Amino acid sequence: MKMSRRDLTVGLLVTVLWGGNYGVIELGLRELDPYLLTLLRFTFCAVPLVFFIRRPAGVSVAAMAVYGVLFAVGIWWVVNLAMHQGLSPGMSSVFLQFSAFFTILLSAVFLRERITAAHAWGMVFAACGLGVMLLASSQSSTVGGLLLVLLAALAWALCNLLIKLKRPGQMTAFIVWSSLYSLPVIVILTLASQGWAAFETLAGGLAWQTVFSVLFQSLVTTILGYRVWNNLMKKYPATHVAPLSLLIPVSGLATSWLFFDERMSTGQWLAICLILTGIMIFFCGHWLRGLPRGREAAALARETRS
Repeated sequence: MKMSRRDLTVGLLVTVLWGGNYGVIELGLRELDPYLLTLLRFTFCAVPLVFFIRRPAGVSVAAMAVYGVLFAVGIWWVVNLAMHQGLSPGMSSVFLQFSAFFTILLSAVFLRERITAAHAWGMVFAACGLGVMLLASSQSSTVGGLLLVLLAALAWALCNLLIKLKRPGQMTAFIVWSSLYSLPVIVILTLASQGWAAFETLAGGLAWQTVFSVLFQSLVTTILGYRVWNNLMKKYPATHVAPLSLLIPVSGLATSWLFFDERMSTGQWLAICLILTGIMIFFCGHWLRGLPRGREAAALARETRS
């Protein structure tokens, strides 16, 4: 099934939006700790929309709760924590794309999807890139941040698998209600790690930049962005949709360069190139398999000349 021009355009816009979102997260972390930022983000994903949108039909409460916890805590609470520990927005956007590799492995196990040679080579390049990045890093907090984002990538892969299995029909309602079910877990984590002191920041009010960061992540990045992305994942094969994510780290790095004056070493740039090459091989292999090879290419050339 070929992706329509409209869906392709919307998908590209969402990936560009997500790349820039890492800079918006950095903006919120200047005033809020990662626990509170995550809590506010998903609070406004759920409230007040949950009072106006009915719970989606055909999806169990357990499925929504699992998705909500994986999505809110497993992905974004962990990413926020990694950035709070020193990982840059650009690097966060690059390493979260390892979710693609985890997704294909989980799909092979649970959905019996075949892993091709292109997938294997893509993972080899990405693994080499990760090794170079770890060697090029001189800060232990950065190394810890990379490992945290890889954990978030695994959580995103589990979310993708859940969407494939449950195929919710009312995606906006699914995201809103899943966000609601994630809130108790985030509150417990916040109180267990920070106590009530984490909420003292709210008593004095928030800067407008922080309010913008929270609302942008809630309404635009999460509800709008994931509504589009999950619907595309339902409508098309993963190999048609997933390559669009190649723009996420590119957009994230551009945002870091424009707004945070981020500078990277030669080793880090080499790691980024290896990782992006791996992602490209991983996702574009199905296009290469469609090209004529060997005798087929020679026969096609003879037919063209004749």
